[in-house]
Amino acid sequence: MARNLGFLVLILLLSVCDAAVFRPISDGHRSAALELFSPVDGSFASLEETYEALRTFQILGIEKNADISPATCPLVVETLVSTSSKAKDLFYALRVNSILGCQIDARVFEDVASKLQAAIKDASTLLDFYYSIGSLVLIKDQDSKINVLLEDADGIFHSIKALSQSDGRWRYNSNGAESSTYAAGVALEALSGVVSLAGSDVDQSMIGIVKNDIVKLFDTLESYDDGALYFDEKIVDASEHQGPLSTTSSVVRGTTAFAAVTSGTLNIPGDKILGLAYFFLGVGIPGNTKDLFNQMESLACLENNRVSVPLILSLPAKVLSLSSKDQLKVKVNTVLGSDAPPLTVNLVKAFPSSSRDHPTIQNQELKFDVESSVHSFDLLSKGIDVGKYTLVFEVLLHDPEHKKIYATGGRAQASIFVTGFIKIDSAEIAVLDSDVGSIETKKKLDLSGENAVSLSANHLQKLRLSFDLTTPLDQAFNPHQVFLHLRHETKIEHIFLVGNHGKRFEIILDFLSLVDKFYYLSGRYDFQLTVGDAAMENSFLRALGHVELDLPEPPEKATRPPLQPVDPYSRFVPKPEISHIFRAPEKLPPQELSFTFLALSLLPFIGFLIGLIRLGVNLKNFPSSVAPATFAILFHVGIAAVLLLYVLFWLKLDLFTTLKALGVLATFLVFVGHRTLSHLASTSAKLKSA
Repeated sequence: MARNLGFLVLILLLSVCDAAVFRPISDGHRSAALELFSPVDGSFASLEETYEALRTFQILGIEKNADISPATCPLVVETLVSTSSKAKDLFYALRVNSILGCQIDARVFEDVASKLQAAIKDASTLLDFYYSIGSLVLIKDQDSKINVLLEDADGIFHSIKALSQSDGRWRYNSNGAESSTYAAGVALEALSGVVSLAGSDVDQSMIGIVKNDIVKLFDTLESYDDGALYFDEKIVDASEHQGPLSTTSSVVRGTTAFAAVTSGTLNIPGDKILGLAYFFLGVGIPGNTKDLFNQMESLACLENNRVSVPLILSLPAKVLSLSSKDQLKVKVNTVLGSDAPPLTVNLVKAFPSSSRDHPTIQNQELKFDVESSVHSFDLLSKGIDVGKYTLVFEVLLHDPEHKKIYATGGRAQASIFVTGFIKIDSAEIAVLDSDVGSIETKKKLDLSGENAVSLSANHLQKLRLSFDLTTPLDQAFNPHQVFLHLRHETKIEHIFLVGNHGKRFEIILDFLSLVDKFYYLSGRYDFQLTVGDAAMENSFLRALGHVELDLPEPPEKATRPPLQPVDPYSRFVPKPEISHIFRAPEKLPPQELSFTFLALSLLPFIGFLIGLIRLGVNLKNFPSSVAPATFAILFHVGIAAVLLLYVLFWLKLDLFTTLKALGVLATFLVFVGHRTLSHLASTSAKLKSA
């Protein structure tokens, strides 16, 4: 479950659901409501969904009634006047009407009230009581002239109470139904309706028993690791199962409704109420209509409370900058953002959360700005340096005798991260003589700007880099990353960790001991310095210059430099252009000679045709019957196909393909040729015998 860390909850106590228009706890809730509750042609799928949308819009101060009324009011009237409408339909129709204020005749309310009072007498399940009694309460609120009082309020109260269990939960009916936490909230709402509709006072002993049941119900609270408490449904029947948000919301609605119509207070421990507050405000912005409605409805129930109104301490920023002179600003509001009464906010303690040796601040009062209603605190003037701090706040009411009783919840704890501009001083780089440690070359560095230092050294010398880092309060600062990076001209890289002693950072590279690590590669080495930390606003990775290093020749068994990785994208670069000169075409014979050769090649074919004529070829013996004629035609077609196959072999086909095709044609020719020759032989024999 998402956690809205922007709010620090001090306490959340029980209140009445019927509240005025409130400001949203965040702008995201308003946007989510407009996106999730999207009517089609001004109406929703059901009256239940319509009420959830209208109630959510009402709590968030969104004006949508004028868009929804034209399509919804006729449906509300139709539901109320229909004789087949169930108690649940009447309940949600009256709920919608309580927001839209549709034009409904008083006689319609009277008929509905009579129908509901008769239904209560025959009610046997918890939901029957809930919808019928809730509808009568809504009629009472919309038209006070109609008589909706219950004649036997004590009897109805006892009938509902008979469904309760010893652990504070309720059953939906008496026919072996399992106990449910969600049903407990429904039952408490129904009992509060009975009390408000009673013609006389309800038995106070029974009210006291129900209050004890509420205390037992709160003993079943479960918790998350962050301290948030919630009610979870234990019922096995999947059709009646509810999630933690809807279950907790049901209990809150029922408990606040019951507390609103009864005298006295509820004996609920403050730590449990505080845990429920963490749960509701930790939900964030739900992603579906039902959860958003349950969250906003529960927060509205908790907003206005005759016993105690909760106060919420909010931190607008979790990261503060000393260099920008940011101040720690907190604002105290009620659940949905209404202004808080006059109060004092004290920073009881501020101590570092990390291992850095930062001071601990104690007992500081935050200054209050009347115009913005914001309590502020100057971090820098109070000795808070960069780093992560844990803050402990205490909220005190100025006027404990205020008309409304507010709850501050004692102390609250928060974490902030303080950043700042780190000062860099005394930066220098030097080449040292290896034997006596004397300075051969030394140059100043400006680590806040550009540098182009040029040095030279051999394997008998050393390179020293040093600088100081201090916080805005001149304390030693130890960043998370301090590296010196050397890169050879062959792209071989070496990274060294820069150590420190207090605020002084220093590294000495002894080239004599590093010749093997450097693979005895002489030449130019570019070096850059990396200093970075989450609290350091001026973190940097800066090139400092280069050093020309003269190293000795490598011995025979020296480690060879590693092969540099090949860029995988190098194969996609353009390839070198290929230049090619084609051979000059062969000299061709004259065109006249070619045509002459073609004519000569046709002479054998012409001779073949003349030979056929000389031999007296004719079609007199061609079969005249259909079957023999068909086989004769197929035989000649097969001969033509073989000749065509020879041409194709000459022009295109290979030997194996030609032989395969020739085998098929030969089989075909044998068959049709045999039938044709058999017919000719038979005809010849008949002629001879004749």
